[in-house]
Amino acid sequence: MQKENQKHGYQIDMVNGPLAGKLLLFALPLMLSGLLQLLFNAADIVVVGRYAGKEALAAVGSTSSLINLLVNLFIGFSVGTNVVVARDLGAGREEDVNRSVHTAIALALISGVCLTALGLTLARQLLVWTESAPDVIGLATVYLRIYFAGMPFNMLYNFGAAILRAQGDTRRPLYFLSIAGVANVVLNLFFVIVLHMSVAGVALATIISQGISAVLVLTCLMRDQGALHLDPKALRLDRRVIRRICQVGLPAGFQGIVFSLSNVVIQSSINSFGSTAIIAGSAASANIEGFVYTGMNAIYQTNLTFTSQNYGAGQCRRVDRCLILCQTYVVVIGLILGNLAAIFGAPLASIYAPGEADVIAQAVTRLKIISGTYCLCGVMDVMVGSLRGLGYSMVPMVVSMVGACGVRLIWVATIFQTYHTPTMLYISYPVSWTITAAVHIAFFFFIRKHAYAKSSGMQNLSGAPKQEKNASEAA
Repeated sequence: MQKENQKHGYQIDMVNGPLAGKLLLFALPLMLSGLLQLLFNAADIVVVGRYAGKEALAAVGSTSSLINLLVNLFIGFSVGTNVVVARDLGAGREEDVNRSVHTAIALALISGVCLTALGLTLARQLLVWTESAPDVIGLATVYLRIYFAGMPFNMLYNFGAAILRAQGDTRRPLYFLSIAGVANVVLNLFFVIVLHMSVAGVALATIISQGISAVLVLTCLMRDQGALHLDPKALRLDRRVIRRICQVGLPAGFQGIVFSLSNVVIQSSINSFGSTAIIAGSAASANIEGFVYTGMNAIYQTNLTFTSQNYGAGQCRRVDRCLILCQTYVVVIGLILGNLAAIFGAPLASIYAPGEADVIAQAVTRLKIISGTYCLCGVMDVMVGSLRGLGYSMVPMVVSMVGACGVRLIWVATIFQTYHTPTMLYISYPVSWTITAAVHIAFFFFIRKHAYAKSSGMQNLSGAPKQEKNASEAA
């Protein structure tokens, strides 16, 4: 498998050789992939904002927190899949890798069907619970129901891409998303401008493009000749694999749910102003922030995968080195991109709502506060990547629940009620990131010694050539 993949240049050797360049080689396609995924939603928002009005823009933008709330548990399982496959690849357990591939794809299908049923059934009620504005709720319901109809495609792509990333292959998922992204933009314009389908058109374009990316990633796995080879007839749920995926994936998923729940509370607070301009401005800003976040998130995913492989191979010194380099990268990316978004907030927001001065002003207010301090979120996430890669997924879940989500909920219930302004609401984000990042750093140093001792013991029991690897690294 390794020779074949190296021949095609898709695999990265994560456990030997210099790290700095390999981390960037892995992260850059991830950043570009994340940007393309964001373009799915950005194309939706730009097209409806320009051709269907600010009510349609508010309808599409106001659904993102609800979508994340329902999807994040299952996305957590894809994180668990990445860690499990990467660790087995690092340890050379190819049979375990193949079992994990088939279990993960089966789990993706089941997850997608469950999400479709949930979204179709509860779409309108969820919007009612989040106090969606009366002039928005009808359009938002249509968007949500169509979007969730395509959720099996979404899950298959995310799980399949997680499997490819585990071996260092971040380029082919980028190629697949490029194709799907172009299709999404073309279909958006056709459905909205030519067929006048408004939010239904952009939702339909999104699920068709997600179907394209899912087919491409599954075809890639089926053509693989090594441990990642997927045989649709061999799909099964292996109990041991599910248990390993859940050890990382369940806490990661619940953490995502709690974060999304706090964001739903924030969205409800935004909706409580009863202003379409505030809702639409916040939606436009959140979309711009997403482009900053995706750059930092690529570093988190890079740290997660490299930590998992090196920890599986007993290369603990490289785990430390990964953390230091990734923290450096994420701070630089967050500061540069975040402040650029804040400085050029008005022209960027005008792309989403041309001529809507009130919407643009609200977007700029949010961008200056959240995007300008986004590097703090990156520091927090990179620490989470190290902890999960070491197998400690429960710790970041609990810390994030208390340090980030708890702080935001308390803020909304106390300070925001006293100073009832959008600005005061947005300040809860950098405050929660700072507190949570500090606690994550403290916990990492607390558990590091135990985790590394455990890894050394496992290597000694298995007779793995740890010393040879360390010698080659020093050379």
